[in-house]
Amino acid sequence: MDNHRTTAHLHSDDGSPVRVLVVDDEPDLTEVLSGALIGEGWSVRTAADGATALSVARVFRPHAVVLDWMLPDIDGLRVLHLLRQELDTVCVLFLTARDAVEDRVAGITAGGDDYVTKPFSLEEVLARLRGLLRRAGMARESEGDHLVVGDLVMDEEAREVVRAGELVELSRTEFELLRFLMRNPRRVLSKTQILDRVWSYDFGGRSHVVELYISYLRKKIDAGRAPMIHTVRGVGYVLKPDTA
Repeated sequence: MDNHRTTAHLHSDDGSPVRVLVVDDEPDLTEVLSGALIGEGWSVRTAADGATALSVARVFRPHAVVLDWMLPDIDGLRVLHLLRQELDTVCVLFLTARDAVEDRVAGITAGGDDYVTKPFSLEEVLARLRGLLRRAGMARESEGDHLVVGDLVMDEEAREVVRAGELVELSRTEFELLRFLMRNPRRVLSKTQILDRVWSYDFGGRSHVVELYISYLRKKIDAGRAPMIHTVRGVGYVLKPDTA
């Protein structure tokens, strides 16, 4: 069976790509997060400090800002305050290592819409941003909310997976791993790419965890059926439908 794919892509009300500004002074984090956002089909700009962020925002007019709390010049709370003066409807997701309850309260009280602590899962950040944009009415879905590869179907909203008409029970991590594979059918994904996307950006390169969860998925997805999850030795893994 040939594979096809439908998924819920967000775009702005005028049909243009969602615009997201990423503000963080860690280059590796910014690069990984930007890549994930671009993979959603969104337009992305970055800034390494508060002053640059405000300058970029005036021109770029982002729908959402991923904002680090601790910046080298002015802190994220001050940047948020100044952003709100010019873009009062922008969605702001704080991204920080500060996870104390009082810090969370301070960020939300100051006008932040949500809060994710480092290290983080890229899928979690994407899910939070999608939710913020939908609730704010700043973006809408262009298609359905299902991923389909061969006889494997994932309902992203209901978090249900069915293969050949049979429900497959997955843990949260197994679901996120399968979602990443299904969003990239027939594309070979390296262990590093999978670690970055499904786990946290600084997970430490522990590739054995990928091998472990791939084995879990195979037992649930491929058991008693034509295999869809394939190993490309020395490179990574690929999900493709049975063509027999």
